[in-house]
Amino acid sequence: MKKMIFFTFIVSVFMFPQASKAEEWVTVRLVNYIGDTSKLTFQLVGDYFTLDPTLQLKEGVNYKLKVKNGEITINGAGEVYEFKSSFALIPRSYNENHQIIINDRPYLGAVEFTIEDTDHIRPVNQLPLEDYLKGVVPLEVFPSWDIEALKAQSLAARTYAVSHLNDNMDDTTFYQVYGGYAWNPRTTKAVEETKDEVITYGNKLIDAFYSASNGGVTENNVNVWGGQAMSFYPVKTDPYDPIHPWYYNLHRTQVDLNTINWANENWWDSLREKDGAIISSMKKWINRQGYPGDIIILSIPTFELSNKQFSSKRSMKGSIEVEFLQRLYDGTVLFGNISLNDVNLNRIRPMIGGSVFKSYLIDSLTFTNEKYTMKGRGYGHGVGMSQWGASRMGESGKTYKEIIQFYFPGTNITTFSTYKK
Repeated sequence: MKKMIFFTFIVSVFMFPQASKAEEWVTVRLVNYIGDTSKLTFQLVGDYFTLDPTLQLKEGVNYKLKVKNGEITINGAGEVYEFKSSFALIPRSYNENHQIIINDRPYLGAVEFTIEDTDHIRPVNQLPLEDYLKGVVPLEVFPSWDIEALKAQSLAARTYAVSHLNDNMDDTTFYQVYGGYAWNPRTTKAVEETKDEVITYGNKLIDAFYSASNGGVTENNVNVWGGQAMSFYPVKTDPYDPIHPWYYNLHRTQVDLNTINWANENWWDSLREKDGAIISSMKKWINRQGYPGDIIILSIPTFELSNKQFSSKRSMKGSIEVEFLQRLYDGTVLFGNISLNDVNLNRIRPMIGGSVFKSYLIDSLTFTNEKYTMKGRGYGHGVGMSQWGASRMGESGKTYKEIIQFYFPGTNITTFSTYKK
């Protein structure tokens, strides 16, 4: 954290010597598109400088950066530079004509390249809040939506960002998806026309949660994350949300042990499960539970829901059992079994995958013809604003302020200068 604060201070002094006091700043780790990698490429558009006088990088050169054993190497234009910790690139002037293009994706502002876990390179982008939002909103909603819905999304995204400024934010869905200089004219207009506006309750920022679709019923925060129930997250019918029904099938038997030709020396490589996307998620989940090596899912003998529901009719608990083969790195093959009995569904959903098991507003879970079929509505937790619902409200003539009041009732829209943190 001290290192990040130092980076913030340096950039604010050199990039915005006059405006730094008025600007809200965002520091965001670039994870979503970079991943965990030991190498990447970058180019500079415009004039940049560093705090290391030996590092003289040129515009337009395709630099290759890699990290090994805790050291960073930059190679480009016939020059090689080495660093034992990190380095920062800072534009001479902050504007859209100065960009750092990392793995073909442009970013405004400054970037510090740091080392994570000895052999991973982690770019950390710093830029003004409003420009950060211009890289968030077009990736959180469709820019073609009604402008009032885009404004409502801008408020929700800004409020969420400001309330997490002191967190170690990244560019994934864990916070907000951020695509750098991936701006769209319509979402940029929405951000600019709501500049500085945030959502407050009792003179304090709210978290301004949102999800793609609530399935026609909003949810209270306490039913998802616990803690204290907030009145501006009521459970109520949402007539604007388009429901978005979904379903998926899951075969009970994925690989029949009786069909395996154990005499074939390549028997493992010949095994194929039946439900690719779900099984891939399930394997990763099993690895994270402390079962290293390759995994083959044999069967799901049990998969069921309990009768317990919240007032929103969202399901609370369920049970699942998974049988699998585990091949260790030395070639040893073990039989494994994991049973989760009457547990909160937030322990089961990651096993199936959130893009398949889309919400806890479940209409049915049946078992016929050796397959489980789950049917439900919505996409996401359902707390706060439905993005699709906001779109429908905008299309019906509602203003962004009316959208905010419907999804966050009792709150106020104010600016940085008037709310009390």
